[in-house]
Amino acid sequence: MRNRMKIELGRARDIDGWMELVEQVKDDFPGLETVEGMAEHRDTVLAFMARDSAVCAKDGGRVVGALLFSKENSMLCFLAVDPVYRRQHIAENMVNLMLTFMEPGRDIVVTTYREGVPAGIAARAFYKRLGFSEGKLTEEFGSPVQELILKR
Repeated sequence: MRNRMKIELGRARDIDGWMELVEQVKDDFPGLETVEGMAEHRDTVLAFMARDSAVCAKDGGRVVGALLFSKENSMLCFLAVDPVYRRQHIAENMVNLMLTFMEPGRDIVVTTYREGVPAGIAARAFYKRLGFSEGKLTEEFGSPVQELILKR
């Protein structure tokens, strides 16, 4: 990880940088393909930031990683890293910070693309490397997904 890199809770002042990152990766996330979807995501992020449930990775002030989580639902809700910054353990470091805010001993759930979907290959491999295992098949935003569970 670069020496200027910081992993910290996201704040409302980070929203513009957050949305610039999301604009780069939105094609990887069902529900973000429209202007309305992006506006809704922005509102959601601000609500998560207000609850200390957003994590940012910043390189010299630029948001290069973003993670949303729900303490109440024990869920990792959104995770993205700027393609230029991938394979530098940024996502893993953001997940590790998130885990410090989660209830100890409670399993963590994330949903991602189902097996065999090209867009989900890297995400599935990442979550499995962190110890997540396959859970039930479901749908989000009309897209078939699968729950992955981190047993704690």
